[in-house]
Amino acid sequence: MTERTASRPQDAPARPRRRDAQRNRDAIVAAARVAFAEKGLEASLEGIAREAGVAIGTLYRHFPTRLALVDELFAEKFAYLLDAAEASAVMDDTWEGFCSFLERFCELQACDRAFNALAGARLPARTNSGQMNERAKELACTILQRAQQQGAVRADVTREDMAFVAWSMEGIIQATSVVAPRAWRRHLYLLLDAFRAECAHELPEPPLSPQQVAQTIDALECCVEDC
Repeated sequence: MTERTASRPQDAPARPRRRDAQRNRDAIVAAARVAFAEKGLEASLEGIAREAGVAIGTLYRHFPTRLALVDELFAEKFAYLLDAAEASAVMDDTWEGFCSFLERFCELQACDRAFNALAGARLPARTNSGQMNERAKELACTILQRAQQQGAVRADVTREDMAFVAWSMEGIIQATSVVAPRAWRRHLYLLLDAFRAECAHELPEPPLSPQQVAQTIDALECCVEDC
């Protein structure tokens, strides 16, 4: 590197945040994590700012949109989901991989009301969370296909059928989280038995098309936009 290049402003390291600014950001993230987990994606940003002890303008300086805050909060969970998908996609026992991925996925839904909603959402691809979620969905298709090729999962299950897991779990988790917070596991394993190849019977309706899945997500208002 030449002396001239080293002295160029654009090559200088980013200036670290002031301590008070970092404290404010950390407080906003902590308050948002609690609010989203308890109240879902529609949690009040004004309420989050109030709990963090900052003005709403300060929140918007750090996170100009709700989407920016969502991306900050859930990137770690989507990274966990992606790790689970990568591990499940290479398991020798493809049925075990299929079950393992779905259980890890549903665990994330069960522990956080906002993530429960995000599980059936469409996140913009430009966000870190959106990119990881799309990659996890691609791996989920690989997991399904491997299990079908090994004869573990019924052959007529499509990638669109997998959306039923997220949608059904979302409602069950919301309904039972207070009185029986682990009831979702019973429902998941009932579903898993229905996926088994040896349990297959002819289905009365065709699978949803990709367009129908997209229309359903839109109807459920599960698309997180800049707002």
